[in-house]
Amino acid sequence: MKPDIKICGLKTEEAVEKAVSLGATHIGFIFFEKSPRNIEPDIAGRIAEKARGRAKIVAVTVDADNDDLDDIVYLLKPDILQLHGHETPEQVLTIKALYGLPVMKVLSVREPGDLERIDPYIGIVDRFLFDAKAPAGSELPGGNGVTFDWCLLQNLDADVDYMLSGGLHKDNVAQALQETGARGLDVSSGVESAPGVKDLARMEEFFESVRQATAAKSVSRPVSGPTTGSVK
Repeated sequence: MKPDIKICGLKTEEAVEKAVSLGATHIGFIFFEKSPRNIEPDIAGRIAEKARGRAKIVAVTVDADNDDLDDIVYLLKPDILQLHGHETPEQVLTIKALYGLPVMKVLSVREPGDLERIDPYIGIVDRFLFDAKAPAGSELPGGNGVTFDWCLLQNLDADVDYMLSGGLHKDNVAQALQETGARGLDVSSGVESAPGVKDLARMEEFFESVRQATAAKSVSRPVSGPTTGSVK
């Protein structure tokens, strides 16, 4: 099955159009001043119009207060809120009630115990996004271009829906899909020529790598023979 693909940290109309034309299912705009991918809500709202109805528009925030969220929702009109901070399950419920939008909650992963943190959010968030924990000294909760041990995700229940993030690029995305079976991929720095600068050629290469990986997986899947018994 072809995974969802989210291109995150977009800042130009050209990059938005390229992402959508290549088949991105989600496009992300980052509202965090310390990030090189930070964008003002009014600018994001304007360039997101090129993608509206063609891909899901995602607003990425980090412990944003109510005033900031009000501005982002009003000016961007996102389809999804992505919460990349320390939001508790109770805060997520409040945000969902206030804005009537689905929420994707980001959890940072480095070791097996980190995945135990998903339990209080199950049934509250609409999707998880698993990212690598930031390296020491980084002020950015994501977009650091580092990976984590994807094999940790193999112990998750199959019904946990998530996007995989953290250091993905054209040369490792096939391995990531093979090891995790992720139904969604999130890429930012892996399709950039410099922090915050999307590279259209690298975007093409990333999508091509995903296409080849999913095609190879489809070909290698054994063909089922005739079945008997009742339909479940």
